[in-house]
Amino acid sequence: MSLRLRLALAGAFAILIALGLAALGLSQLFAAHVERRAEAELTVHLDQVLAGLDLGPDGLTLARPPADPRFALPYGGLYWQIEGAQGIERSRSLWDVVLVLPDDTLNTGQVHLHRLPGPPGQTLLVLERSVTLPARLGGGAVRAALGMDLAELAAARRDFITELLPFLGLLAVVLIAAGWVQLSVGLRPLRGLGDRVAALRAGKAARMGQDWPAEVRPVAAEIDELLTARAAETERARSRAADLAHGLKTPLQALMGEAERLRSHGATDKAAGIEDIARAMRRTVDRELARTRTAARAADALCDPAQVADRLIAVLKRTPDGADLEWHQDIPPGLAVALHDADLAEALGAIAENAARHATARVRFSALPGNATVSLCVADDGSGIPEAQRDALVHRHARADTSGTGLGLSIAAEIAEAAGGCLGLSDNTPGLIVTLTLPRAHAPRP
Repeated sequence: MSLRLRLALAGAFAILIALGLAALGLSQLFAAHVERRAEAELTVHLDQVLAGLDLGPDGLTLARPPADPRFALPYGGLYWQIEGAQGIERSRSLWDVVLVLPDDTLNTGQVHLHRLPGPPGQTLLVLERSVTLPARLGGGAVRAALGMDLAELAAARRDFITELLPFLGLLAVVLIAAGWVQLSVGLRPLRGLGDRVAALRAGKAARMGQDWPAEVRPVAAEIDELLTARAAETERARSRAADLAHGLKTPLQALMGEAERLRSHGATDKAAGIEDIARAMRRTVDRELARTRTAARAADALCDPAQVADRLIAVLKRTPDGADLEWHQDIPPGLAVALHDADLAEALGAIAENAARHATARVRFSALPGNATVSLCVADDGSGIPEAQRDALVHRHARADTSGTGLGLSIAAEIAEAAGGCLGLSDNTPGLIVTLTLPRAHAPRP
């Protein structure tokens, strides 16, 4: 799972939990508010009931009942009850039910709030007050109670939650979308980090640079230091390879001279053995030199294959194999491949030398540029190479015939592969086409 998706899911989960807790808290606050409003309403009704009391022939009576019609409707949801020494008076809405008040002691004017069972199926919120009657009402203390069905409060709470949930759902969608946008903006530098690393690999950039957020800048700096160290190590490896090649050339040349001296004295077999050993050593040295120079290709490596081909043709025209051939160079100027000039000269030179050795009349250089690669083709009109031998020819120490070392094409193939490309062989009818496919280079960013 991607980092962005994990953060998005975690954020969405946290938003849903937070909104769920908010809904629960708002519901509790609304219920408390409704209960306070109900208590205030009960107080008003109780004051009206007490103000409407009168003394009749049979005792206390309510001369002026409250205006709310629920007091007159059996089990209507609002109820009053007066309990004193002369008996109990209650609202018509209580019908045949008597409120059983708790056995508690109230001082005069003191108010208690209870939750008591009422008419069947109802639980009441009851406001109880102790009142001392005036002399005109017979005096004495009474307990006045006024109750309200709690179902009304529960219905109000349910309605509030029902109306609240769509808004919370919409808020959740908005917050999750905003979180996704925030993640996209916040994690954009990470995508840029991957793009810059890809540009480094493709040779489109030389370094990561410093144009990064503070959290990403240390990573970019470490990568730049790694690239610097790698470039320095590559340069040392190239220098050591060059020193090795130069150090072995003189001993190998001495061995070839010794073989020639033995041959002049008639020791042909011994001379041939020494020459084979020297050639094998030279092949190994040349191959390792090519591998060392190309295994860690620099990010800013680029060269113009047209210029390299022009230099190679100028040299090959002066060799015995190339002097009598027609050379055609059709590579468009301005192309750039991601390879050092010397490495391309070695790879293309090995292919051109092989073409010159086998061509009958002409050798042609051409190029097929693509979006990401450039295919450099060297075609000759010689006898070609059987298809069964082509794969083996580009591998280590392979040879197409006994007259050559067979090293040139394998070195060219290895240089191409180290640079991220490949080498291919195809028919020219007559002759052979050797195609060197290399990554196309771009001007590196500073």
